[in-house]
Amino acid sequence: MTQKSIKDLSFEEAMAELDRVVSQMDRGEVTLEQSITLYTRGKELQEHCEAKLKDAEAKIEKLTLDAKGAPTGTEPAEGM
Repeated sequence: MTQKSIKDLSFEEAMAELDRVVSQMDRGEVTLEQSITLYTRGKELQEHCEAKLKDAEAKIEKLTLDAKGAPTGTEPAEGM
């Protein structure tokens, strides 16, 4: 099976593949060389997922309200 480029994976696809990589390594049925390859792919998948989450968080806005509870606009969510 040809692996899709990580940059072309959606968050969900990357998480599913990362889960498969971790499961395969946990079973211990791979050679040392395969383990290194899987670890490298897993690390790249993890970084991709973290970047996707950071991008999503940056897009989230918090609705601001006045003293009476009426919407006044938006601002970046806390921690952004």
